[in-house]
Amino acid sequence: MPALSRPRRRRPPTKLTVLWFERIFALIGLVNLLLVLFDASYIRFRDIYLQFIPEVTVWYGETLKGIEPERATVTYLETVDKLKEQVAQTGLTSIQAETLLADLREQSQALVDENPFQIAGKSGTLERIKNQMRDRTRRDSSKQAFQEFWSVGYLTQQGWSQEIRYFDEYIIPLMATNYFRKIGEDGGPLDLFVLLDGWFVALFGLELLARTFYISRRYKNTNWLDALLLRWYDLLFFLPFWRWLRAIPVLIRLNQSQIVNLIPLRNRINRVFITNFAVELTEVVVLRIIDQIQNLIREGNVSQWLLATGSGRRYVDLNGVDEVQAISTQVGALLVYRILPKIKPELDAVLQHTLTNALNDAPGYQSFRQIPGLGTLPDQIAQQLVSQASAQLYGSLTGALNDQKGAELTQSLVNQFSESFRAELQTGKTLEEIQTLIIDLLDEVKINYVKQLDAEDVAQLMEENYRIYNITQQKS
Repeated sequence: MPALSRPRRRRPPTKLTVLWFERIFALIGLVNLLLVLFDASYIRFRDIYLQFIPEVTVWYGETLKGIEPERATVTYLETVDKLKEQVAQTGLTSIQAETLLADLREQSQALVDENPFQIAGKSGTLERIKNQMRDRTRRDSSKQAFQEFWSVGYLTQQGWSQEIRYFDEYIIPLMATNYFRKIGEDGGPLDLFVLLDGWFVALFGLELLARTFYISRRYKNTNWLDALLLRWYDLLFFLPFWRWLRAIPVLIRLNQSQIVNLIPLRNRINRVFITNFAVELTEVVVLRIIDQIQNLIREGNVSQWLLATGSGRRYVDLNGVDEVQAISTQVGALLVYRILPKIKPELDAVLQHTLTNALNDAPGYQSFRQIPGLGTLPDQIAQQLVSQASAQLYGSLTGALNDQKGAELTQSLVNQFSESFRAELQTGKTLEEIQTLIIDLLDEVKINYVKQLDAEDVAQLMEENYRIYNITQQKS
């Protein structure tokens, strides 16, 4: 029997194929976004589009926006064209030319009275036309200006060629921008952009379904909803409103397809946002802490804590240890055993210098130094006294710390100092004055330092971020 041929396994698409697929859909999304922006700005900037892409603008308006030429304006321009042809054939003073001029005068009066530009929201364009005609004929009234302009006498005196050229260059382009827009079944202006946009929406819908199916099959334990949420930004293509939000998925696709590199821009935006947020958060936290301290002082909690003694003190002890006493013991031991031995030479030098100066000021000391053989004796004695005094002091301190009785006496001294301090605070208005001064000081701190975070630290932090970013970019 012939061996059964094994089915070939489908090879996964290469990175190059995936990249080109992403680029194609990214460019399609970019085209769709440009069409969305063009459609959103079409009515507002239609006059500008007519100057640069007149054929496309007219076709787009007639096909998708229900825009068609306004009848009164079209009739007016057609009459002007007929007048040009008639003057070219029979001259300006012929009966046919005078009839057309009378017709133009009548249409001009109706143009000013009825304002056919109002329906399209272009009444400002009609005002520009009237101003142009008033300036040209030097008339105060626009109706009189039109009557004057379309008269045989004026055109003969000023020159037919010159005046009709002016009308062609300045008036006709303004009249040509007027239009009439049809009304849709919803009662609003007709808009058929959805017919063009629907093709793009359908294409991206099929792509999203294919991606969702592929992701759910490739990764186990991934349902359709999870696979769909992985491409959450593509859902913005299907919003019937706010179509400009499609800029988000388009930019993401352009970056993923490596058509444009938006990572530096994203990093800069993140740094600006995080920097401002950090400064604002720091300012709020610091102000909150200062406000809490001020409230504690105003409510008397700090004074109660300072003045409370014995069992009457309301304080929650977590570990059964007097932390203040323990800290003072550790600091005292550190000062005696570690710091004083290191600074003893400098301390002896200061004491010796002080003692020597005191002896120099004593009466008869200088005469005593002049005795032969005794000149350096006072300095030696001072050095020995200082050395013995510092050694005795150091020994006393270490002995007090090592001796239980000395430690008790030291603790008694600290307690007595604390009790005396509390007692003195309660006399007179000392405590109230200190509380008031502290509250005022905290207010000055908030105004002079905390409030300056937004003005100073933002720029400083941003400058520091940019400096670090430039360094990392150069190394990468």
